[in-house]
Amino acid sequence: MNTKVSSKNRKEIKAKMAAVLGESMEPLSNSYQEILLDDLVTAFENRLAVLLRAGAVQIGVEEESLVELEPV
Repeated sequence: MNTKVSSKNRKEIKAKMAAVLGESMEPLSNSYQEILLDDLVTAFENRLAVLLRAGAVQIGVEEESLVELEPV
């Protein structure tokens, strides 16, 4: 299972995060904005990898034990 995000996908994720967080990041210099976005994408990749591994090794979960969450 390869969870490494390609350079192209990483740039797309970074651009989407920049769009969403644009106003919040305005007080930061451009270099700090780039650092923050890079850190956020890296954290996202790492969390995704952990969740994918956890899902892959999860065994014996019964359907009744799953809780369905209502949308907020």
